[in-house]
Amino acid sequence: MTPADLDLIAGWASLVLTLLVFSYLLGDNYLYRIAIHILVGAAAGYALIVAVESVLVPWMNTTILAEQGDRDTALMTALRVLGAVPLLFGALLLLKASPRLGPVGNLGLAFLVGVGTAVAITGAATGTIIPLAREAGEAVGDDAVDGIVILVGVITTLIFFQYIAIERQGTIRRPRAFRALSAIGQGFVMIALGALYAGAILTSLAIFSDVVREQLQFVLDKMGG
Repeated sequence: MTPADLDLIAGWASLVLTLLVFSYLLGDNYLYRIAIHILVGAAAGYALIVAVESVLVPWMNTTILAEQGDRDTALMTALRVLGAVPLLFGALLLLKASPRLGPVGNLGLAFLVGVGTAVAITGAATGTIIPLAREAGEAVGDDAVDGIVILVGVITTLIFFQYIAIERQGTIRRPRAFRALSAIGQGFVMIALGALYAGAILTSLAIFSDVVREQLQFVLDKMGG
């Protein structure tokens, strides 16, 4: 099969799947579900292949299946044990499919959640909070107005997401100062979400127009050919 044949098959498949997705404009139907199932299946298959080729196989080649060479025997043993640990936790996750052995699989799930939480917190601190605080501090020094806006936005937004409250006369309420600052922070959050939503709509429209243009160009080329 030549590359031209593959391009032709891919073009017709893309056209058919696009029409199946557009059928959702008529309501939820069987054709739309077929397109969604194909999308989910292709995404799951691609993720599995990437995980095996980019994560699992290199990890095993550098740990369990690594050649000893000039390395010490004790070092190789420790390396192979280290390489087997993720596989062990992965095997424990498979036990979640069994009602009786499910509690044993919770150990692997707990390890997965713990590591994921630690990575998420570290990434949020080093990739978002610290750079944001640094940029806010630099903005205060460069431009007073912009710096004050950024500083107020950061502080009030953080206050908006805190849940400190006090009890007065049987009613639990946040402190009055926090309520006022939280309202300001809520305004910043709404502006940010509105900007993100507008950006998402513009991106979706650009993708939509590009897809429609490509499909029309494909049909016109085949009709002209």
